[in-house]
Amino acid sequence: MNWDWIFFDADETLFTFDSFGGLQRMFLDYSVKFTAEDFQHYQSVNKPLWVDYQNGAITALQLQHQRFEGWAARLNVPAGDLNNAFLNAMAEICTPLPGAVSLLKSLKGHAKLGIITNGFTALQEIRLERTGLRDYFDALIISEQVGVAKPHPRIFDYALEQAGNPDRSRVLMVGDTAASDILGGMNAGLSTCWLNAHHQELPEGIEPTYTVTSLRELEQLLCKH
Repeated sequence: MNWDWIFFDADETLFTFDSFGGLQRMFLDYSVKFTAEDFQHYQSVNKPLWVDYQNGAITALQLQHQRFEGWAARLNVPAGDLNNAFLNAMAEICTPLPGAVSLLKSLKGHAKLGIITNGFTALQEIRLERTGLRDYFDALIISEQVGVAKPHPRIFDYALEQAGNPDRSRVLMVGDTAASDILGGMNAGLSTCWLNAHHQELPEGIEPTYTVTSLRELEQLLCKH
């Protein structure tokens, strides 16, 4: 095994993230039938907020509240309550992606494993416990706790400190989002593996060390060495 440490992104790298399903479930509690059109509108608000968060323009808390401000006004419920209900619903419907459990079993004992996620503390911790994957990981780094998000170098420096400052040439970052996982890993001097399950175009200037289209392919790549 060429790697002392392998860090993974969480959402859409290890776990499915069906936010439409989560929103439908949480809005049922407020007697709202949440439609595909509602979801499009939610994403038109949510996606730019994530870009602002990754760029350091807003905090995790601002993101979590601002994405529900319209609904909070409409339902007369605090935005923070809606956000908590959403995270709870997402924790209930979470499942590992195909191949995730097999991959982690294959790697355990051969390299130390960590997670570096821009997702939120409440959801990430519950999800790891519920899916039974917590024990595979030696480090769990959550942007909300560090105060910066990927691709900011500080979250990678923090993760490597938590890992005991391993040789960066022996650390691999795996993720599905080129602009945060791969760019961040590159800037931190790590090798990177892009999980490109949806055959997206690479943004200019971002060059992963490896590209795979599934976790099974990643397992073959890592375990053949």
